[in-house]
Amino acid sequence: MKRSLAHLPREKKDELKAVVEIIRELIDAEFIILFGSYARGDWVEDRYTAEDGITYEYKSDYDLLVVVQDLPKYQYKGYRNRIKYRARKSAGCTTPLSIILHSVEEFKKAVGNGEYFFVDIKKEGIMLYRSGRFRLPVARQLSLKERKNKAQAHFRNWFESAESFFDNFEYKFKKNDYKIAAFELHQAAERFYHTVLLVFTDYKPRTHDLAELGKRVDQLSGGFKGIFPQNTAEEKHLFELLKRAYTEARYNMGYRIARKELEYLAERVTLLRNITEAVCLEKIRGFTVDGGSV
Repeated sequence: MKRSLAHLPREKKDELKAVVEIIRELIDAEFIILFGSYARGDWVEDRYTAEDGITYEYKSDYDLLVVVQDLPKYQYKGYRNRIKYRARKSAGCTTPLSIILHSVEEFKKAVGNGEYFFVDIKKEGIMLYRSGRFRLPVARQLSLKERKNKAQAHFRNWFESAESFFDNFEYKFKKNDYKIAAFELHQAAERFYHTVLLVFTDYKPRTHDLAELGKRVDQLSGGFKGIFPQNTAEEKHLFELLKRAYTEARYNMGYRIARKELEYLAERVTLLRNITEAVCLEKIRGFTVDGGSV
């Protein structure tokens, strides 16, 4: 585990210091670990104007793992949103935050079992804070063969599950049950994203937010950019309908979605499905030892 932020510009160091102080004010954290692009030093801040005149901006997130002793106390009570709000409003943090919360026991078990998302965090991450009450767990390193076997198992399980939900969507769509069809379509999209995340990292976050899942997948492969375009108000509206379907299509009597809207979204999820299959199979084939396939 690294400790130095020397590779970051001063403003980034100041932002991270402020964010850590906010987290500690709200959460009794055991570890706060920076991982991902800002830990590795390959973060992106890109802004450009396309030929159609639309300006696009992309900023890498600060990826933060917050490890706590009492996870249920914080997990479902909006702490992540409160941290993000205070970081933006009171600390002037302009860099997006991506925060995952796990218990000490989950962290220790994952690292000890060689789950490579957490093993890589322990290897490449930067410790921003530690309480001193717990030691970092000893990591087990999986062989490439073991990693390939896990990736294959994740692909079979989650891709098959996603396709099953897409089949359910088509059945409900034909029955003109558009609200439940929207829920099934959301679940298909969520599980296609889960497939990619698990094949590439052996980890999926506890969220049903398609925007957050999509952003994580974008960081793993450039092939997913533009799956759900949001360049116009109509495109944003359609994506919001799909995002909201997880809860509102089942429980909100006022949720409405039209046949044409579902047809458009189904085309996008079909594209997501095709890219997921191609990218994941390529990733699995890429596990090699000394230049040969595992």
